[in-house]
Amino acid sequence: MHTELIRTARLDLLPLRVDHAGEMSAVLADPALHTFIGGTPLTVEELRARYERLVTGSPDPAVSWLNWVLRRHADETLIGTVQATVTGKHEAEIAWIVGTPWQGQGLASEAARGLVTWLVRHYVRTVTAHIHPAHTASAAVATAAGLLPTDERHDGETVWRLSLSD
Repeated sequence: MHTELIRTARLDLLPLRVDHAGEMSAVLADPALHTFIGGTPLTVEELRARYERLVTGSPDPAVSWLNWVLRRHADETLIGTVQATVTGKHEAEIAWIVGTPWQGQGLASEAARGLVTWLVRHYVRTVTAHIHPAHTASAAVATAAGLLPTDERHDGETVWRLSLSD
């Protein structure tokens, strides 16, 4: 499975390129973005190296790493990312992040819905996300994308899931 452009009402989800690292390092520079996910903001060089690994793809042929940057239509600005790790079992684990200046506008929800819709069109039947129990904003995004919380935990996070029958 390969990434392709996904369009929503206000966003283009662009397949990740290494040269996005420069602009994205500024988007992801707020330490507050790491409150629930851990780590610290990456430098341009660190982010470029990470993007090089991501665009090269998973070393496991049964796993696809799919990554997009979010570009707002209104001003062509990059504002965040969405990603999906897809296995040969028609399962995807998704994640998203939107830079602090663009939060609270429904853009993460819009991007996550667009991603889930695209994945389902490409025969993914189970979509999961791991969300810190106190991260109410991400829980709202997951809900908007059709995922529901489960009783499962992974590394202290709640597993959210959307399961479709064939």
